[in-house]
Amino acid sequence: MTQVSNKYDLEERTTVFAERIVDLCKRCPKNPVTIPILDQLIRSGTSIGANYCEANGASSKKDFNSKIFICKKESRETKYWLRLLGSALDDENLKQECRDLWKEAQEFNLIFSKIVSKKKVLNEN
Repeated sequence: MTQVSNKYDLEERTTVFAERIVDLCKRCPKNPVTIPILDQLIRSGTSIGANYCEANGASSKKDFNSKIFICKKESRETKYWLRLLGSALDDENLKQECRDLWKEAQEFNLIFSKIVSKKKVLNEN
């Protein structure tokens, strides 16, 4: 698979994103501030890919739309937790990794927002 086509393989891309989230969270310091943020980040950041896989195997259009909408919501939530985690960290490398992951979550949000809006337009016609 080429690098270009790999970028558009959302199932692989969301899985790699989840792996990067898990890796980041494992390397972050654990303290009363970061523990709840890390917990929420793991949940939302790994949920994007899980729901996208579920959408691909959906048994109906309604189920597909529901799962894609969840992907959109989870990507927005992940951005929130990444921003908070970045502000709670002292390590500049970890902060940069939060920023990089935030950008990827933003791209997911734009992709899933576009899918949701296209589905709404198709359903109205």
